[in-house]
Amino acid sequence: MEMTSSRWLPIVLLTISNVFMTFAWYGHLKFKGKPLLLVILASWGIALFEYVFMIPANRWGSSVYSATQLKIIQEVITLTVFVVFAFFYLGERVRWNHIAAFVCILAAVAFTFLPKE
Repeated sequence: MEMTSSRWLPIVLLTISNVFMTFAWYGHLKFKGKPLLLVILASWGIALFEYVFMIPANRWGSSVYSATQLKIIQEVITLTVFVVFAFFYLGERVRWNHIAAFVCILAAVAFTFLPKE
């Protein structure tokens, strides 16, 4: 099997992409004293790496998943990465309603992967 047709490669690349995305979007919250323009430029620099992984993930992933399935996978990865980031980097606590919301998202994933007919 060719690597670019792997079912797992897009998931790995989307996970790496989302780590960069999360730091680009939320990492600056620990540096509120820094000038906004500086954190915008730093975030853009980090986001470049997000795209370096996300574009191939979607391109190669489209050979094994539909665009809708890729988007749903990406959203679950985004939430998973963000929960870990918020807990360890921002020091936020996970509450019961966060878990309930995540379970609802997982239900959406299940519906997305049901047979077409």
